[in-house]
Amino acid sequence: MKLDLECSHTICRACHAQCALVVEMKDGVPAKLYGDKDNPIYHGFSCIKGRELAAYHTAPSRLLKSLKRQDDGGFAPIGSQAMMDEIAARVGDLVARHGPRSVALYIGTHGYNNFASSAFANAFLKAIGSPMSFTSVTIDQPGKAISLMLHGAWLAGTPTIEHWDVLTLVGSNPIVSMNGGLGMNPARQLHQARQRGMKLVVIDPRRTDCAAQADVHLAVRPGEDPAVLAAIARELIASGRFDRDFVEAEADGLQRLSEQLSPFTPEFAAARADVDPDAIRRAALIIGEARRGAFSAGTGPNMAGRGNLTEYLVKTLMTLKGFWRRAGEEVANPGVLIKPAPAIAASPGPAKAWDLGERLRVRGLAQCAAGLPTAGLAEEILTPGEGQVRALFVLGGNPVLAWPDQFRTVEAMKALDLLVTFDPHLSATGKLAHYVVAPTLPLEVCSPTALNEMLGNFGPGWGFQRPYAQWAEPLMASPEGSDVLEEWEVFHGLAARLGKPLTIASVSLLDPAEAAAQATTVAPGEPLDSERVWAMLLKGAPVPFEDVRRATEGRLFERPRTLVAKKPEGWTGRLQIGAAPMMDELAAIAAEAPADDPFPYRLISRRLRDVLNSCWHEMDSLKRAQATNPAYIHPEDMAALGLAAGDIVEIESAYAAIRGVVEPAPDVRRGCLAMTHAWGAAPGEDDDPRIAGANTGRLTPVDRDFDPYSGIPRMSAIPVRLRRIEI
Repeated sequence: MKLDLECSHTICRACHAQCALVVEMKDGVPAKLYGDKDNPIYHGFSCIKGRELAAYHTAPSRLLKSLKRQDDGGFAPIGSQAMMDEIAARVGDLVARHGPRSVALYIGTHGYNNFASSAFANAFLKAIGSPMSFTSVTIDQPGKAISLMLHGAWLAGTPTIEHWDVLTLVGSNPIVSMNGGLGMNPARQLHQARQRGMKLVVIDPRRTDCAAQADVHLAVRPGEDPAVLAAIARELIASGRFDRDFVEAEADGLQRLSEQLSPFTPEFAAARADVDPDAIRRAALIIGEARRGAFSAGTGPNMAGRGNLTEYLVKTLMTLKGFWRRAGEEVANPGVLIKPAPAIAASPGPAKAWDLGERLRVRGLAQCAAGLPTAGLAEEILTPGEGQVRALFVLGGNPVLAWPDQFRTVEAMKALDLLVTFDPHLSATGKLAHYVVAPTLPLEVCSPTALNEMLGNFGPGWGFQRPYAQWAEPLMASPEGSDVLEEWEVFHGLAARLGKPLTIASVSLLDPAEAAAQATTVAPGEPLDSERVWAMLLKGAPVPFEDVRRATEGRLFERPRTLVAKKPEGWTGRLQIGAAPMMDELAAIAAEAPADDPFPYRLISRRLRDVLNSCWHEMDSLKRAQATNPAYIHPEDMAALGLAAGDIVEIESAYAAIRGVVEPAPDVRRGCLAMTHAWGAAPGEDDDPRIAGANTGRLTPVDRDFDPYSGIPRMSAIPVRLRRIEI
């Protein structure tokens, strides 16, 4: 019998999946967390990170007071009000002496788990006049946004998972990543879809959790996703197994596409990708025979070179097959917290994908559809002259471990006049900061499921498939004696000290003009609380804020039935499946000649279930399950190299070398090793990879082999060589 326990509900904010959790509270403190079996979307699903949230809040390493760097390089606690006084004074001085562009913001993956934080951070940057806002998007999956502009959006969206006849996953493993094409509770979704008869095609160098269930698994040589996708598209067109009526009615570029696909026979693609050409044909046949379906690409292909082309071919294949929602069909999720695009069976057509605004001073980089190129920010800090970045706020990120080119990143962090990080636990970047802000943690603050609903615009199977939302109330007070702040409070406080009003745009409104019209102006020093902040952020949402606040257990909302409207008369927008820059890339691949390579292996990225990027490494309970990021290598490659499990191997690229702990992995194709990114420590602090892991970003220079639009360098499919070492 449980004594003195009270059950509450909350939203997990360990990652973007925002799972529904039940929290057993005892004396005002969470005692146990687990998935909510009664939730209509998640059906009890949770992962170890969410179930360990209570320990995360009480971890000995948690920062309960903000820190200020001392003259000797150490840290001392500083009160939050004094900290904001000092930071505001330093920002004001930098802006006065060097201009607004000298102050930059970087928002990492966790910076979006609470939209209030990112909204106020960006509003603060705009208030001081700086355009220098960077995010993790341009070093993660920038190809999604860039390809969308080149191809054009289909306003009606895609059918939901239960209607798919086939799903093709390209370097994506939603069962582990918790997002990316299978909705919430992805293992359950895949199981049910397979029982309904849905076919599964997976293109991935690893036999992932999803690949193990695939009808066809193409274990491609890393970086060859575009060649295989091009061959599949060629087969569909050549066999007539594509929706010609839809393409002729709604798309341009079929002739150009067909011409550029001509060299990509199954044999040509198979030779490049080192797969069976008949397997490519089988995949094309399965896709060709499907009436409804989806394609979804993950982080790996975006990091592996030619990510824009991979994502563009994914959208092109969607259009060739007509895998879009049509006029008269019902919109499954007309929105709760996020107002979707108008449900019209039409496309506004392609739009400009790069050179959109602020230009960097390095390598000809400029803002693209995915944002400012984060891979150029370290150089912006290190390059002297007018416009040099001298101050950086890091929200929900850890550049030292997450950015490519770790040597240059560390040099840049040390060169800053002001570095401010928001760290619940002192991070590798925080160790170099002038101020480390101690923030509140999820169970101490309110928050809705707006992020996951917004991710529904990312691609098929992302976000909520039905009109669902949940509101989480604070369940516990911050620890006694602590001095912690929500991140938005810091930016609000800085703006007040600088006499700057903040313009807070609604996150519910995707149309920039509509969001600007509904924006709320916050006067300097105007009193605010979290609920009022969220009321601002959800202004114009399809469901009123007060109704959402009552959904503390998560629920489906009754929404008016919405059908996709026909394309209006005179509509001129059309999808583009023959965009010139992408056709040029296809031609370049077709013309490439094989070259000798002194680096015979390819290091590929992968995710681990127990961590997310650089987060959760400090948890003792999770360390027992995942103490390091091993170098997963096929047993036959291990034998050829004379390696055994647990050996230390030096992994050398053309730029740098790291050390990894060998672990056998029959699921990794030969010639590869798979490692999770954002591990390790700063150079000189990670000699033993068994303690902190290894940082794969160190292997990648930002100024070689990079995308000219997003700036992302090759962060996966990295050419390396291996040798066993003793430490």
